[in-house]
Amino acid sequence: MTTMIWHIYAMAGMYILAGIMHFIYPKAYVKIMPYAFKKPFFWVYLSGIVEIVLGVLLCFSFSKDFAIYGIVLMLLTFLWVHIHMLVHKEASAGLPKWVLWLRIPLQFGLIYWAIWYLSVS
Repeated sequence: MTTMIWHIYAMAGMYILAGIMHFIYPKAYVKIMPYAFKKPFFWVYLSGIVEIVLGVLLCFSFSKDFAIYGIVLMLLTFLWVHIHMLVHKEASAGLPKWVLWLRIPLQFGLIYWAIWYLSVS
């Protein structure tokens, strides 16, 4: 039987908590949604559910790889939100430009972190 390393659970907890936040503060997430998404509350809640489910699936060796691929796809999709926040001041959540710029390489760091676990049992 293989044992997963402890910090994959930290990653799982991060995504579960992030998903829960979609339900606690949905209006904050609606404000940053790209305009192309009609019915933004639906997308906020759906993305919250996806984050929670992927976080939970990350905790089990039989579903870990599936969860990682889902997380990578989700993070690539969320790049659209980060760019939208950077381009549209009203969607910036009051964050300074340098923070908005910093979030883009951070997103790729999170993708790398997830992919790294594909090589771990």
